[in-house]
Parts: sequence; C-alpha cells; structure tokens
Amino acid sequence: MSEAKKLIEVALPLEAINAASAREKSIRHGHPSTLHLWWARRPLAAARAVLFTSLVDDPDDPNAPEEYVEACRALPRAHYAEGQDTPRARLFDFIEQLVKWENSNDEPTLDTARRLIRMCTGDDPPPVYDPFAGGGTIPLEAQRLGLEAHASDLNPVAVLINKAMIEIPPKFAGRPPVNPAVSQDLIAREWKGARGLAEDVRYYGQWMRDEAYRRIGHLYPKVRLPESEGGGEATVIAWLWARTVRSPNPGLQGAQVPLVSSFWLSKKKGHEAWVEPVVDGTNYVFEVRRGSPPDPAWVSGGTKLSRGAHFRCLLSGVPIEPEHVKAEGRAGRLGQRLMAVVAEGARGRVYVSPTPEMETAANRAEPEWRPDAVIGGDRRALWTPLYGLNTFGDLFTDRQLVALNTFSDLVDEAREKARVDAIGAGMPDDGVGIADGGAEAQAYADAVATYLAFAVDKGANLWSAITSWMNDRGAFRETFARQAIPMVWDFAEANPFSRSGGSFDLFVERVADTVEHFVMGTVGSFAELADAALLNTGTSYVCATDPPYYDNIGYADLSDFFYVWLRRTLRSVY
Repeated sequence: MSEAKKLIEVALPLEAINAASAREKSIRHGHPSTLHLWWARRPLAAARAVLFTSLVDDPDDPNAPEEYVEACRALPRAHYAEGQDTPRARLFDFIEQLVKWENSNDEPTLDTARRLIRMCTGDDPPPVYDPFAGGGTIPLEAQRLGLEAHASDLNPVAVLINKAMIEIPPKFAGRPPVNPAVSQDLIAREWKGARGLAEDVRYYGQWMRDEAYRRIGHLYPKVRLPESEGGGEATVIAWLWARTVRSPNPGLQGAQVPLVSSFWLSKKKGHEAWVEPVVDGTNYVFEVRRGSPPDPAWVSGGTKLSRGAHFRCLLSGVPIEPEHVKAEGRAGRLGQRLMAVVAEGARGRVYVSPTPEMETAANRAEPEWRPDAVIGGDRRALWTPLYGLNTFGDLFTDRQLVALNTFSDLVDEAREKARVDAIGAGMPDDGVGIADGGAEAQAYADAVATYLAFAVDKGANLWSAITSWMNDRGAFRETFARQAIPMVWDFAEANPFSRSGGSFDLFVERVADTVEHFVMGTVGSFAELADAALLNTGTSYVCATDPPYYDNIGYADLSDFFYVWLRRTLRSVY
C-alpha cells in the first residue's frame, strides 16, 4: 500500500498562516521574542504550521489512515460550504485555529494537534532537529506539538537562548517557587507549567534591584522640578547627552562643541519641549524650553548639516567634516555634554535643564571592569570603530558600566540565595548544576540565574551610549533598533531604578512573563553548541530549519555585544 502524502505536499491555508505570522510582530506579552533579543526571529505561527503539516497526512488522500480521516472529519466545521466540507477542509479550519497566538498554550487545541500527529506516525512521532537553531522558534514549536526537540548552533548566545526555551523549563515543570516570601498555602496550590520558576525569577530579580540600589543608588540622584511642574523632587527617567569634539575653528582654542542630530525633546502635541543652546562667547549652556519653538526646522536639525558625520560648529558656524570627527574619535577626544534630563512628573514626562551637579553625579562612577573585546570588522553594520569606539566597553558610559557590573555580580549572589532557599524548600542538595544535567537545588538555582542574566542583557541593550531618545514617543530607542550597532551622536542614558522603559524591574518582569508562558514539552529536548557541517548523530530526525544565508546579517559579530556580559555573568554556571 502506498503512503499518503503529507499535507504540506498538497496544500496549506496560507492566508491564515500569513495573517497569524504578521500579527505576532505586535505581540509582546509572553512572546518568546521578549526573553532575549535575537535577530531575524521566525514567526511561531509559520513554524508551527510547517511542522504540523509536515507530519500529518492529507486526509483526502485515499491512502491516509482511516482512523485519522475520521478524526479530521469530526473536527469542528467553520466557513466551508456543503460541497466543500471535506476532511481536508475541516483540517484547514483546525490549522487556522492552531496557528493563532491566543491558542499557543490552549491545551485542547494542542492535544488535538498532538493526537493527529501520533495517528500519522504510528504513535511514535520522530524527534525534530534544527541544526541552525538561532532564536529557537522551530525547536520551541516542535516541543509545543509534543515532539522531542533538539537544537544546535555555532553561536553560544543562540545556544543559551534555546536552552532557556526548550531545555530548562520542562525540568522544573509543576514545581512551586522556593523563595521565602511565598506562603505555605500558596506553595500547596497547583503551580502549572513553569509558573513557580517564573515567580522565583521575579522574587530574586526584585532582590537584585533593591540590593543594586543600596550599592549604587547614590549615582542616580533625583532631580528638582521647576515650580511650573509642581516643584519638589522626581525620579529621573533618562539623562540626554550630546557627544562633543574639538571645534575645527582654530580661533576657539579647542573648545568642545556638541554633535546633535535634533534639539527636540518632545514633539507630542500640547507637550512640546526642546533644547536651546545659549551661547556666550566661547561658552554655551543648554536650556530646556516648552511649547512650540520659533524655528521648528532649526530645532529639528540640531547641529547636523547632512547625513553621516556632517555637523556645524555651534560657536562659530563653520562646518565640521566627517574626517575631523573620526580623527577626534580615534584620538580618544570624543567627549559628552548633558543636554537635558527626563523625569517622572505627576502628569507624565517632565523635561528639565541640566545642572553641573547632574554631570558631577555621572562622573563619580568608576567601573571596576569593562569589556575589552574588540568589535568585529564588518563596517556595514558596526560603525562605532570608525569613530574610535573600538571595544564593547567603549559603547557604555562609566555609570552604565558600573550598573552593568553591579547587576552582573548580583546574579551570582542571587543564584546562591536561590540554591539555599531551594534546599530549604525540600529540593535535594546533589550539587549537580544545570550544565551537567542536574534537576535539583543547584540546577534550579542555575536556571534562575540564567533568566536573571537575560534581564541584565536587556539592561545592556537599553543602558548603552548607543541608545537614543524618540522625541515623538517620549521613549527609548534600544541599541539594537535594527540589525546593527550604529553611531549615535546624542544618546539617552536610562535610569535602572526608575519606573519607566529602562528600569531593571521591567526587564525582569518581561523575562519572567515569557517563562510563565512556555509550554511544557519533552524533558529529553536539548540544545548544544555544534557545527552543522560535522553533524553525525546516528539518530533519525525530522530536520526542520531556516538555513543560514551567507552574511546578510552578521550574527556572530552582533551577538558579541551580549556574549561579553553573559560570559561575565554566567561563567560559574556554563
């Protein structure tokens, strides 16, 4: 008897799959993309559909198993007319529901999908292997469909992301949290999936935030608001800085002048704010103004003359050529000047003029360590070395480095606290870590530390001197707003202890929320560092992958931005 064709060989409900895939771009709450940044992630809906339809038969094929055909015929009927009501049409209706984001963790829908797969695979579905796993979409969706998922990649950051998605959560499925803040009646309740693990990530993340504030909070003082904004003190959301170079005008005797792409702070209607540089001879100060500026075009242009590093001297008006800016940067003479401060007001964002005291607070920071790894050589995507910012440490201010060092160190301290608490909660103290296949107290603490390290990586993405301020939204534009590390002239320094977009609290919550939404798959799933060209597993797999496409995106060079922090934070775990 001939084998039935797989559904993917015959037809797919492409319109529904495409719509579900496109919709994912606007979803953040619990989506795996919020766990850790990775470039060119593939849509969950597309991967789910491709895997499912590669494993189930076309139910209209005469060679399809009768039990399976009847199961498809029994699926709910949707919008097909009487003459179109075939098993395949009903299966299409089911796939339209299967790929929807709302049904990603819907157990009845997933159980049906798993049952149909088993019917078409002799009740023994094969494992799925992705040798170029990247952001982990395919292994995650394989696991969601009840399949054993194996992932590998040459990139250690990608491997760790995959471990955090498919390997770690099933180890601790159904376990209650171990932190001492959870009462006994809560421990006794059902902790479905990875909810207990997510709760501990929140708890130890909050401990990290509080301990970090105790150690370095003095570097992040509050700002006094003007009387027109209610007066008193407010927490800073961001410090907005402009890079500076020596003026090319020899008559100014090396005065440092700002490189500003725009003087706008807020373009929101009714809440306009902008910076006016007030020049006095060879000196200048920045003053925040509110309302519509007299010359909006001048405010929009800043001191920029055109694309790239073409500027004008604020003091003399002479052009500043790109080669002058590059030479200043390579000589280590790029400076920075505080332009404005964004604070948390009673009615939203408040923009405040800078003071010398504010700059002094930032300059007090003295980092003990800075990543000295050299930024890669691909100048299509990595621009900062052209201007003398050659190492990853050069991409951060001293205060940002102090913050990242502090939170990085606290991950290891939180890991030890979690280990002690896990033992106190009854987990065996076998001393076997997560990297060695453990599943008890030490491994649990390692798992918590892994997710907290991801929160620190989110900090690196928002706490760099490549982060900018979006004056149309009043929010941060992260370092990796695109698949590159660009050169940013006026940058936004976030406050890790605020209640806004750059806060560590928010990063922890996003990571924990994603962990909480992971579906619990097969414990046998794993991710490993491996070269696909040397693959020799000796095992039969369904190989599903999005293969590499030469160097269109320089994953290796880009991911080093995170690797330097992960190596510092998790070197005792992996």
